[in-house]
Amino acid sequence: MHTHIRARHVPAAAVAGTAAGLGAALAHALPAATWLAPVRRWTPRIAGRGFPDHVALTLDDGPDGASTPLFLDELARLGCRATFFVLGSMLLRHPDVGRRIAADGHELGVHGWHHDNALVTRPGRVSAEIARTVRLVEEVCGERPRWYRPPYGALSAEALLAARRNGLRPILWSAWGRDWTAAATPESVLAELSPGIEGGATLLLHDSDVTSAPGAWKSSLGALPNVVDACRSAGLTVGPLHDHGIPA
Repeated sequence: MHTHIRARHVPAAAVAGTAAGLGAALAHALPAATWLAPVRRWTPRIAGRGFPDHVALTLDDGPDGASTPLFLDELARLGCRATFFVLGSMLLRHPDVGRRIAADGHELGVHGWHHDNALVTRPGRVSAEIARTVRLVEEVCGERPRWYRPPYGALSAEALLAARRNGLRPILWSAWGRDWTAAATPESVLAELSPGIEGGATLLLHDSDVTSAPGAWKSSLGALPNVVDACRSAGLTVGPLHDHGIPA
């Protein structure tokens, strides 16, 4: 007995449609490759490489009513300014803290509305939420933000275009403190950052635990004086991205 298996014919249009879909997905996700450290070395602007005698200090996920004021107090004591990448949902909840960030001479950047991964968010949402956060920063803090940092460092094509439409420059980081885990300590945060404390670096810490382990911000706050001291001991000025001289 012979069994004949007929090959299924796949229409050319279906093949083309599948290829187009894959191509669109790849184009959407391609900018996220900048999350990888080796890729960031080849994209110094995205990595936040600035003046060789300057270090940019950035803090994500606030403003938080419980923790951010403590960071502001410590930065004032240290005589240091920073860039705070705020979530729109948090700024809406704590507008008074957002106003204090600006009043204390710090810079505000956009981190999105929620801490959503742009690669898996439905089309259109990231664009709308970036624009909404920009408007809220202007309304609450009286300044137009200049920078956009995507949550998780996941920079999608939609997020990239939305940032540009809203006058924002995408920026990631060159070194982070891994300060979001329950196991983090001030000592571990400093140890993680130390290899990246060099001229032109952009350092990433968190002033809120809204997307981190509960209380993780205490490790960042505890590390902050030693981080700033390490930069200054190396002859480097510490400040916000505004003063960092990132090339256009």
